Amino acid sequence: MLMSTKKTPLYEEHKKLGGKVVDFAGFYLPVDYEGLQQEHEAVRNSVGLFDVSHMGEFTVKGKDALKFINYVCTNDYSKCADGQIQYSLLLHEDGGMVDDLLVYKNNDEDFLMVPNAANTEKDFKHISKYVDKFDVELKNISDSVAEIAIQGPKAEELLQRLVDYDLSKIEYYHFVKDIKYKEYDVLISRTGYTGEDGFEVYANAEAIVKLWDELLEKGKDLGVKPCGLGCRDTLRFEAAMPLYGNELSDEVSPLEVGLKFAVKMDKDDFVGKAKTQEKIDAGINKKLIGIEMQSKRIARQGAEVQKDGKTIGKVTTGYLSPTFGVCLANAFVDKSAVALGDEVDVVIRNKPAKATVVKRKFLDRK
Repeated sequence: MLMSTKKTPLYEEHKKLGGKVVDFAGFYLPVDYEGLQQEHEAVRNSVGLFDVSHMGEFTVKGKDALKFINYVCTNDYSKCADGQIQYSLLLHEDGGMVDDLLVYKNNDEDFLMVPNAANTEKDFKHISKYVDKFDVELKNISDSVAEIAIQGPKAEELLQRLVDYDLSKIEYYHFVKDIKYKEYDVLISRTGYTGEDGFEVYANAEAIVKLWDELLEKGKDLGVKPCGLGCRDTLRFEAAMPLYGNELSDEVSPLEVGLKFAVKMDKDDFVGKAKTQEKIDAGINKKLIGIEMQSKRIARQGAEVQKDGKTIGKVTTGYLSPTFGVCLANAFVDKSAVALGDEVDVVIRNKPAKATVVKRKFLDRK
């Protein structure tokens, strides 16, 4: 049976604002409103709003909630404080990645998991396989939760105009529940997918629509702009944030993409630990690198990367960077094939184009 494309609670707002709406991960979402460049610059320099209601949300509650989370996720939540968020990974038994996600810890018996939209059903099915081993209740609440992201150096100033809670008290990768916005209780976290300061707000559909409209009205003097999927990708790419389907996949180990920090091998056990240890023992033979093109030719996903005429890997993401004005890319390559500063070729339309290996974190924000 074919699944129909869903509308987020903000669908009508996107249409009113002239958003170019497309089907993305089973949801109608805007690619852009007035243009990728303008929206990208708004987030880097002032503030932008994103509809991220397509993201998934699972609750994990019960006596064994901490044990369950620690078993299905690679990070260690016994070292995570209440009100803290940690980035983590879900692995297959063979060590390949099911998904990356954020996990919000209310306390040892109450967690919120936020997976990628395109993987929500897959992730829920995956972790459901392990529920019977633990005294927990796992629920997929995605359809009842809406979410927007307020991102950029003026994000706090804008959101503070609408809530009484002192947002400066929310540290990076922390959250506060039941903050009052009008008559609604909302969850606000200091998180984002842009490389900038900002917040993500979780609430019911009615609250999110009102919040979205009021943020656009109250933020006019700050230069606020509604932003689409286009700049969400260029922003995360510049900040070296991986995307499932590009840098991450079922066949890729987190060790190959620089995510070892989120894989705590000193835990008793987690799904995929044994195979991950085997990869560590055998040695990692791939790595993710940054590439700067020496021309204005864009290296698209799937383009071959060559060194001295030999194929050493493929591009995962490539753009003409809106921030830096040069063509940049990520690529998976053989680990020993290149080092920083080396010259490589990227095959674009069957012709090699010169490029240089650079640090993958193109944007360096403190």
